[in-house]
Amino acid sequence: MLSTMQDVQLTVTRILKHGMTIHGKSLITTWTGEPEPQRRTFAETGARATQLANALRDELGVTGDQRVATLMWNNAEHVEAYFAIPSMGAVLHTLNLRLPPEQLVWIVNHAADRVVLVNGSLLPLLAPLLPHLPTLEHIVVAGPGDRSVLEGVAPRVHDYEELIAGRPTTFDWPELDERSAAAMCYTSGTTGDPKGVVYSHRSIYLHSMQVNMAESMGLTEKDTTLVVVPQFHVNAWGLPHATFMTGINMLMPDRFLQPAPLAEMIEREKPSHAAAVPTIWQGLLAEVTAHPRDLSSMSQVTIGGAACPPSLMEAYDKLGVRLCHAWGMTETSPLGTMAHPPAGLTDEEAWPYRVTQGRFPAGVEARLVGPGGEHLPWDGESAGELEVRGTWIAGSYFGGVDGEAIRPADKFSEDGWLKTGDVGVISPDGYLTLTDRAKDVIKSGGEWISSVDLENAIMAHPEVAEAAVVAVPDEKWGERPLATVVLKEGATVDYAALKEFLGQSVAKWQLPERWSIVEAVPKTSVGKFDKKVIRRQYAEGELDVTQL
Repeated sequence: MLSTMQDVQLTVTRILKHGMTIHGKSLITTWTGEPEPQRRTFAETGARATQLANALRDELGVTGDQRVATLMWNNAEHVEAYFAIPSMGAVLHTLNLRLPPEQLVWIVNHAADRVVLVNGSLLPLLAPLLPHLPTLEHIVVAGPGDRSVLEGVAPRVHDYEELIAGRPTTFDWPELDERSAAAMCYTSGTTGDPKGVVYSHRSIYLHSMQVNMAESMGLTEKDTTLVVVPQFHVNAWGLPHATFMTGINMLMPDRFLQPAPLAEMIEREKPSHAAAVPTIWQGLLAEVTAHPRDLSSMSQVTIGGAACPPSLMEAYDKLGVRLCHAWGMTETSPLGTMAHPPAGLTDEEAWPYRVTQGRFPAGVEARLVGPGGEHLPWDGESAGELEVRGTWIAGSYFGGVDGEAIRPADKFSEDGWLKTGDVGVISPDGYLTLTDRAKDVIKSGGEWISSVDLENAIMAHPEVAEAAVVAVPDEKWGERPLATVVLKEGATVDYAALKEFLGQSVAKWQLPERWSIVEAVPKTSVGKFDKKVIRRQYAEGELDVTQL
């Protein structure tokens, strides 16, 4: 028996049309560094996205599912590309501007990008790559920048505003299959070549609905979200699509991602929500501690990409800003969990829930798998590798233009679940607590030590800014933890005091014997601690290590 329901395709086009009509007065505010930011309504943004689609088709010859790349900051023009490119049937490919040049070259060639939209300020990054990018036919430059760096190395170059000027504000949008490709991102390639994840119109639509659920970010058109998480990082965690679905106003920082301008944005524009990785909020905390600013408008902050130290949550609680843990990956679109405590709890009772990664939404199924392949119970104690599946979870990787989808056995189970590489436990009521990455857990004397637990405990010390812990070889125990620590300015604490402090919350046998003070913890292109760099630095004798 079939239903009597209409079969309407879930596409990005429908989100675009809804946002520019029903929520046409909502605003995208882009920080410019000038006295007044750029402001553009959803209606204006939608009209300009339509003009961009016309230009891509009529002037640049994008007529099918060609890949159109973006190398851009978070701004209104990037949002226009987010909607124009998928809605016309092409595939949006956001390029991570923080990746090494050789990885960017590999990614562009693997995806066979035909057009790239680039902010003028990023031309010095793009220009040296162009001789190695044979599939690129057009470069579209948005905003000011030194275009002379493109001379002699670039294909056809267009100015964004000139390209869309005078174009029609209507477009015969195609009726797309909701399972067709809409956008793609590549993993950061911490091991091996980056892997391409291709999102469907359907997955984006359903993910956007989940972002807007009360158990997730739960924002409405009364809210303004400060979108710090880059638009090249898993589609800015789905926020540009989710905002057009519900009329949430967007505050876009463009290239002004330093703590001081972010503090000024929050004080002047008064966003009620923000989203970024922990390192952003650590930097902002240091800024407002030294130069107080009014952050009180932000009732909620979504924090993900890496585990948030509980001490950072506590510091923001004192400022009246509530940090909410989220977990996800490029392969999960990325929303996998959010850490809203159950209803009816006191602040003290809610705290253990807040420091977890959170609870799974209805669209994500989860299971824990032990080292022997056994499925483990959700008892809050049995630790295993997290595997997930769902309507916005990847089932394979992009195999290249002429290649088939790739499903490596170390990334996908035989029955199709995504192997996340995260180790943790799940409580009986579905709250996930990650104890480590499978590749980062410290295997010492037949026991596991969580590097994340050690890091959080060290960062709770008032004189510590950051800390990263890695496993290093040990003749007696196989592996032992090495703690690399970034001290706050003017700090006087020594290694012995740090170890004593750590011993107040960590079992004695887990305490690191090896310590090193560093200027900064190396980070990946998306702001996570880059532990493979620390391990290499230790192996090559680059760290000044003290053994207690």
